[in-house]
Amino acid sequence: MIKINKSALTESDIISKFILPAVKQSGWDDMSQIRQEVKLRDGKVIVRGQMAARKKVKSADIVLYHKPNLPLAVIEAKANKHDIAKGMQQALDYAGLLEVPFVFASNGDGFVFHDKTNPAALETEISLDDFPTPAQLWDKFCTWKGYSQAQLPIITQPYHDDGSGKMPRYYQLQAINKTIEAISGGQDRILLVMATGTGKTYTAFQIIWRLWKARSKKRILFLADRNALVDQTHQNDFQPFGTAMTKVGGRKVDPAFEIHLALYQALTGPEEHQKAFKQVAPDFFDLIVIDECHRGSAAEDSAWREILEYFSSATQIGLTATPKETDDVSNSDYFGDPVYTYSLKEGIEDGFLAPYKVVRVDIDIDLQGWRPTKGQVDKGGELIDDRIYNQKDFDRTMVIDERTQLVAETITSYLKRTDPMAKTIVFCNDIDHAERMRQALVNCNPEQVIKNDKYVMKITGDDELGKAQLYNFINPKKKYPVIATTSELMTTGVDAQTCKFVVLDQNIQSMTKFKQIIGRGTRINDKYGKLWFTILDFKKATELFADERFDGIPERVMTVKPEQINDDDDTLNEIIDGNSHEELDATAEDEQTIVGEPDADYDFPPADEADGNSGPLGSDEDEQKVRKFHVNGVTVKAIAKRVQYYDADGKLVTESFQDYTRKTFARQFASLDDFTKRWNDADRKQAIIDELANEGIIWEVLEQEVGKDLDPFDLICHVVYDQPPLTRRERANEVKKRNYFTKYSDTAQAVLSTLLDKYADAGVQEIESINVLKVQPLDQFGSPMEIVKNGFGSKQDYQQAISELEAEIYRLPPQKQA
Repeated sequence: MIKINKSALTESDIISKFILPAVKQSGWDDMSQIRQEVKLRDGKVIVRGQMAARKKVKSADIVLYHKPNLPLAVIEAKANKHDIAKGMQQALDYAGLLEVPFVFASNGDGFVFHDKTNPAALETEISLDDFPTPAQLWDKFCTWKGYSQAQLPIITQPYHDDGSGKMPRYYQLQAINKTIEAISGGQDRILLVMATGTGKTYTAFQIIWRLWKARSKKRILFLADRNALVDQTHQNDFQPFGTAMTKVGGRKVDPAFEIHLALYQALTGPEEHQKAFKQVAPDFFDLIVIDECHRGSAAEDSAWREILEYFSSATQIGLTATPKETDDVSNSDYFGDPVYTYSLKEGIEDGFLAPYKVVRVDIDIDLQGWRPTKGQVDKGGELIDDRIYNQKDFDRTMVIDERTQLVAETITSYLKRTDPMAKTIVFCNDIDHAERMRQALVNCNPEQVIKNDKYVMKITGDDELGKAQLYNFINPKKKYPVIATTSELMTTGVDAQTCKFVVLDQNIQSMTKFKQIIGRGTRINDKYGKLWFTILDFKKATELFADERFDGIPERVMTVKPEQINDDDDTLNEIIDGNSHEELDATAEDEQTIVGEPDADYDFPPADEADGNSGPLGSDEDEQKVRKFHVNGVTVKAIAKRVQYYDADGKLVTESFQDYTRKTFARQFASLDDFTKRWNDADRKQAIIDELANEGIIWEVLEQEVGKDLDPFDLICHVVYDQPPLTRRERANEVKKRNYFTKYSDTAQAVLSTLLDKYADAGVQEIESINVLKVQPLDQFGSPMEIVKNGFGSKQDYQQAISELEAEIYRLPPQKQA
């Protein structure tokens, strides 16, 4: 029998020859229990300039499952030249994402077993023959979780598999499992907080599917406040329910169906005869899922809350990206604390959500204010109130045509410089502002509007033509409309997958609303090249990014009277104990206020139409009329513009890409000597180039900023270490002057000379792949095998010649040496 030299084996060999046999020998013979190369993240998108690239991410080598919806353990393998525990840190990271207690690392000699269920012996070493059986890990897992026998049929019910290979992402699986676990344990009010674009509806479908298939919940109601949300759900994620599902219409609840999708507006109204939900008994529904529960249903005095209270015996699950906590509205008071939260920052870090850059534009009159002259009248002849008008007033109580024009010109200029066909949402203060902005943008883009008059559309609740174009705007396959001006209609519930440009010319004070608006751009669509988006901010709204509430737990706002503070009862103690992050702040008013988020959100009223097929899509239709002055002839200009990027720490920073590159290199290399030694020692320069790209160095952007056709090596030497740069052509010419090719055969000289020209044209990456021998003009020397054999003798000799060529390329000429 031939003895295997383990130290010479690759990581893949170690897995196939030692780890998998040991696992299968222990009873893991059902391949649905074993998954290899499990990719948990997509890779964070790094944005610089107008380019973006994904960070490369590693996959978990092996994940073991009790069933496809129940991961139990992670195994991380390393080649045998490494220590047996080498992969443990990496495995613990994956296990943290999956929240599994069993973690294994191996180099093929045995396993290091990290067992969170056994704190007394947290990490032990076991032999290949002692790998735990499926029953052993499942029993330990159930004990660790505290599952009862009654819970197991529900917990082990598989999620829906459509056969396409699509599986819930790790955070979706967490949300599904935690919800199922809570319900199986008797909890009847559940809150899930998941950032916009992370698949809340798909997650809800899988929860409902598992409960329905386990017959734990037989009649289910999915509630939303917008027709578009119900239709999207019915046609897409919920489609597998088939004939068991219906959309409630005509104010009639049909008991023949088990899965009901409904608008609040279709189930209730101000009149008793409109309350269709009362057609069935209070115990008719076993489960109610409320989409966007931060809106109408969250308010205690909402007409829509009565639906939830009528079906109070049903388990109720609230879904939201932005839990709402104010003095009038509290998601946590009704649903309890979230059973799972997946934030915007986590989504961006994992590469499931699009990062953003912010372009802040400051306008002189916004910052300095504008005051009318004495006795000045507006365009309608009305005397203007004599005071200083500032940023909060413009387009709400004071309209200045030149300001509108400047904003439209700035938007147009940005689109022309980047992509005139980039889907763009312009958030305005009200419908009037949205219409004026539409007109200004039309006049700024005559060449585009002539091609298609729907290039710019006002999409607001009062405009039937505009609302009819909403589907076309959010459909990636439809080119038009390109620019949508709106006020409230598109703040939520609009799945704009390819929106690349969000313009803020609206006064935004509510954190809930801000998160929803930013969420319009956070979806990624690789197919259509949507990896990131830009926020153009004219109203300082993006200062909310610096607010600690932006990605954290929402603040509570609670109003209490002075006598409550003095009372000895438990009321105030419960408030403070339950919300320890709140601050009690005395105000000038005759009461005490717990400081928190201002409530500028809108709770949607019932629809006018009784069939539930229309209804309000936002607060546009109910804007309160305010006195508004309208003037022109004012000189307006932009006085500052700055670009900010979302960095690795989740902060917006203002910097050039060259500054970013310098900081990145400071973490990687202590000096120029360290970098040049690493570069020269590398067998393949491409490996270093790829490694730096993974750290966010986008070479094309750096080259654009420097403005020279430089090799990555020279870009770094010049930008980071202030060395005089040499272009690729200059380096190639220096090699030719040294005439070092003469030691090779005529064929080899011709090949190397041609490769040197290839380097000058396209860079070192071009010459490092042997595939370059297949393309013109190198193919005239024969096939790659013939070139290698006739010119160099062997593949090893050819690779040695390439290494020597690279050494000559990066050898500094005499005049550059110091």
